[in-house]
Amino acid sequence: MTLEVLTSDLLAPFRHGFFTRRGGSSSGIFEGLNCGPGSSDQLSAVMMNRARVAENMEVASEALVSIHQVHSPDVVIVDADTRLDETPRAKADAMVSATPGLALGILTADCQPVLFADAQAGVVGAAHAGWKGALNGILEATVDAMETLGATRANTQAVIGPCISQRAYEVGPEFLDAFMADNPGHARFFAGGEGDRYHFDLPGFGLHRLRNAGVGEAEWTRHCTYSDAERFFSYRRTTHAGEADYGRLISVIRA
Repeated sequence: MTLEVLTSDLLAPFRHGFFTRRGGSSSGIFEGLNCGPGSSDQLSAVMMNRARVAENMEVASEALVSIHQVHSPDVVIVDADTRLDETPRAKADAMVSATPGLALGILTADCQPVLFADAQAGVVGAAHAGWKGALNGILEATVDAMETLGATRANTQAVIGPCISQRAYEVGPEFLDAFMADNPGHARFFAGGEGDRYHFDLPGFGLHRLRNAGVGEAEWTRHCTYSDAERFFSYRRTTHAGEADYGRLISVIRA
């Protein structure tokens, strides 16, 4: 099956894509384009999937760079001297680069994949922003790191890819408390649910943080990972279904 790649005009002219699970060589609960080496999928299938992504990005497989994501506010600057085959991979949740020919790949399965681009400066970025990373400043840190490479906030465009939507993201009162402790204004990203439950607007919160960081434009592709099992992997859907593991989507931008 042909790969399905979602793109945004905001990130032009950089080659980029939010890849769905369609296509790829994985099977079973990982069926399709599972790009997560941390999953229990066959590693050979994952590597074949990543090779297909690299081919789509028109780079060699070793030029598709990824990191060990840990829900942190930490950013890695990637350049020609970066050890692309380094093991273990650097622990961080975003990458930035101004080196042509390198493709930055972020893995998600409900969290926000966010791609950044300043076309005038030739600088790109990619971030993994779950609720914890977004609350702790990973999006702002990515913009800061891009500035060190010559980007400017006003010229930086940011796009949030497929992630869990508010209607599917039920949380408990302790979750709300963590956001209220940071800023009482965050209450607007929560809607009431049944009993003591709430529904959190993750992409809405991400857009808020991006716009407050001063980026020129920011948008969400408006795709919900939880609600579309044929196109997207979802950690929460897998948990609700009682499945043993889940695949990881990849989102990529090439410098």
